Amino acid sequence: MEQVPVTKNGFEVLEDELKDLKSVQRPAVIQDIATAREHGDLKENAEYHAAREQQSFIEGRILQLESAIGKAQIIDPSTLTGDTVKFGATVTIVDEDTDEEETWQIVGDFEASTDEGRLSISAPVARALIGKSVGDSVGVVTPKGKRTYEILDVTFK
Repeated sequence: MEQVPVTKNGFEVLEDELKDLKSVQRPAVIQDIATAREHGDLKENAEYHAAREQQSFIEGRILQLESAIGKAQIIDPSTLTGDTVKFGATVTIVDEDTDEEETWQIVGDFEASTDEGRLSISAPVARALIGKSVGDSVGVVTPKGKRTYEILDVTFK
């Protein structure tokens, strides 16, 4: 079985979402379906169809989360050290053309959120940074075109 890296915090978020889906959302949608059935003809019952659609989404997400949790290789970034970029590192980079600084934590695919500064390990920028050290210059082809970044800082939190 292929293992997928995930931070300790990311794993806890996955577990919490799975618990919520199984213990709160699944029973609620089952109740919604039962209530909608009581309203009569199912062919023209919008509440029933909406509840069934929501149930399908919930069941699909449960399967996704169970798969992700089963494949998870938990890595606690706070136990790592060094100035080389690896999974879990928080990296500050500067665009060498625009002097724009960005800080990213390199995390697993399921926990990535660019709005929250978490970059998926499979993202082009993250792949280019892995194995590099403070002071290195890294070229990356991004959706905005070719960019060159310098690594300013690597920390593990």
